Amino acid sequence: MVVDLARCRVLDLSQDWDIHTPGFALYEGPTVKWIKRVAFERAGGQWISSTLHVGTHLDAPLHFITGGDDIASIPLDKLVGWACIVDLTRYGIGDYDIYGPEHFEQWERDTGIRIQPGDILVIHTGYHHYYPSDWATDPALRQPDETRYFIKHPGPTRAFADWVLERKIAWLAVDCASADHPFNTVIRKIRADLVPEFEAKHGKPISELLPDADYQVMHFALFPHGVIHIENAGGEIDRILDRRVMVGCFPWRFKGGEAAFCRFVAFVPEDEL
Repeated sequence: MVVDLARCRVLDLSQDWDIHTPGFALYEGPTVKWIKRVAFERAGGQWISSTLHVGTHLDAPLHFITGGDDIASIPLDKLVGWACIVDLTRYGIGDYDIYGPEHFEQWERDTGIRIQPGDILVIHTGYHHYYPSDWATDPALRQPDETRYFIKHPGPTRAFADWVLERKIAWLAVDCASADHPFNTVIRKIRADLVPEFEAKHGKPISELLPDADYQVMHFALFPHGVIHIENAGGEIDRILDRRVMVGCFPWRFKGGEAAFCRFVAFVPEDEL
């Protein structure tokens, strides 16, 4: 397939980044200060401080692998390509839910779109609507809720990570806080008070659903194979659900970076919007 960029709209799948954008658990959020003002120096200047796992960002293998590839080592031609935008909300996926290969194979049958080797997989859970920095949703539909966004979003298990490798997915993007299930991250300890609620939802102990051996499996199992991911995608993602479109991720050329803020966009022909 060929994309005529002259006839395309560029849709922004990134979230806003500002002083109100929350970082992931234990990660410090942004500080922004004006250090020069137009009135005095005839130019404005800002100073920022932040950890990297804030807002729409790309994880590099170095994030979980000592000596792994950094952001600067990831070629741009890997970060631009065809992507399948899989809408999991059509299957009723919600708070604390777990998804697996069966959801994506059902999506292929329902849409007639084949997730091909080398494709980028964009997972739409709908939880970007709960992100405090969501900007593209109709204001009447926005539902900012940090607890629901960070603690209750759905996520996968090892079966899905294995499937991603089997299907030769290039990389992934998710519209929630982590590519892993929140209770498969440090959140299980930080919000241990909600573990009973999670177990009640599934009717099984957390140790059976998310065993310790599979801790952060989407990072530990995939990054050694170069299958990385964007977290906190969103923006105009609702406009391209259940389609195969060209996307691009554009971090800065960060030598030694274990992650980077990025602009995530989709190139969509005008006549398809």
